[in-house]
Amino acid sequence: MFPIVLLGVISVMSCAKVSLPEEYTQSSELPRIYPDYVNVTIPVNIAPLTFEADQQADDMVASYTVGETVVVCGQKMQPDMDEWREMTEKAKGKAIKVDVFLCNDGKWTHYKPFNIYVSNDSIDPYISYRLISPSFITYESLTINQRCLENYDESVIYDNFLCGYEKDGQCINCHHYQNYNPDHMQFHARQFRGGTLVAYNGMMKKVNMKNDSILSAGVYPAWHPWLNIIVYATDKTFQYFHTVNSNKVEVYDTASDLIAYDMENDLVTNVENDTTEFEVFPAWAPDGKTLYYCSGHFLNSDSASTGKDFVSRYKHLKYNIYKKSFNPETMQFGPRELVFDAAAVGQSACLPRISPDGRFLLFSCAEYGYFHIWHHDADLWMMDLKSGEVGKMDVWNSKDTESYHSWSSNGRWVIFSSRRDDGSFTRPFIAHIDADGHGTKPFELPSADPDYHRQFMRSYNIPEFMLGPVKITPQEFADVLKGDAVDVKYVRKLR
Repeated sequence: MFPIVLLGVISVMSCAKVSLPEEYTQSSELPRIYPDYVNVTIPVNIAPLTFEADQQADDMVASYTVGETVVVCGQKMQPDMDEWREMTEKAKGKAIKVDVFLCNDGKWTHYKPFNIYVSNDSIDPYISYRLISPSFITYESLTINQRCLENYDESVIYDNFLCGYEKDGQCINCHHYQNYNPDHMQFHARQFRGGTLVAYNGMMKKVNMKNDSILSAGVYPAWHPWLNIIVYATDKTFQYFHTVNSNKVEVYDTASDLIAYDMENDLVTNVENDTTEFEVFPAWAPDGKTLYYCSGHFLNSDSASTGKDFVSRYKHLKYNIYKKSFNPETMQFGPRELVFDAAAVGQSACLPRISPDGRFLLFSCAEYGYFHIWHHDADLWMMDLKSGEVGKMDVWNSKDTESYHSWSSNGRWVIFSSRRDDGSFTRPFIAHIDADGHGTKPFELPSADPDYHRQFMRSYNIPEFMLGPVKITPQEFADVLKGDAVDVKYVRKLR
């Protein structure tokens, strides 16, 4: 074994030749590391969890033990990919024990060991997300990216710059898949060469969903589990900026309805269009027989200016969660039913997402409104649709924003956007959930360099799980967007 006075020098060599310190001070505290992977639960097929000291350290050594011990050294703990896969495979249903030693002024400290628990449950191999800068004048730099969770590979699905720039700018949003299938994808492009791009069954088309009988083109899509029907919200959206409120940006609607789009026949129809209700965020139950959505009740007191009236009362608008039955054979919707009265508990609910087994309803709540990604008080809540119990998911929430959540295809993992790191940028966090709805401590999306997210000046928006990568190239998407759009036809009923 190497004496402690030599280890600080030898640590620059191969870690395979470095032993753990023999002389050290024992600490009863856990090490402060970034990202915080202390006692998290991970899927067996996740990429290596790299980390660095989040406290003063001249040097660091860590050992990973599951049967055998792997030693990693340097300023950043970056386990070898092959060794990591061996460790996680051995640790399935158990844990990897991690011992961290930090060196300052030639003296080592051994911190209290922690575990990385490895679940038997795997995770979908891919996620996709929109990357957006914090500035509101650089929306042209938007991209939709995809990332392999089993390694660190990332690629661009579509880039705003391919179709527009500056005064002819484009804004892409609302990427979505049918049942996690990357071959059945849609996203929306606003402004220059705008339209809804739909890819399915080996074909692509741009759709002009604007019609005199509906408010606007569709946003916030919900693709039926097996039918080629997509339900959208249509809205008249505005935003304004606070100067002293901690929630710097407010996005709001002055009107919002729900529509259904039959993509095979290019037909649209209204699902909900009450002028006193702002309906948003549709989401299908896995059985395809129930549509969930949110709605806020708003009576305009100043008919001359709905926007002005809303700005004066924006904190009073609270959204509740509703559902409507759906008959897949007749494609007809039933009347709305209240699912969760968020306003009754002083909350406003948005983004209902149903677990793949149909048992749990996951949503976000904040004091008011529905654009919770900018609300620092936004938390994740969950309802057990079997028992009716509802409450905060405290194990997942932080002191800052949690929003834009999605279920994995096996229902054992949830990914969501959080501002817990710095209050400014949203980053993806993943958490395990068992069959009874018990969650575990979330962990940040791992990166090859643990400092990556601290240096990356973009927010992750709308993370979605996928069963594989999107294979259509960005240029192929751009070629379709540059072409003509198919106009929809309004009908009173789809069938």
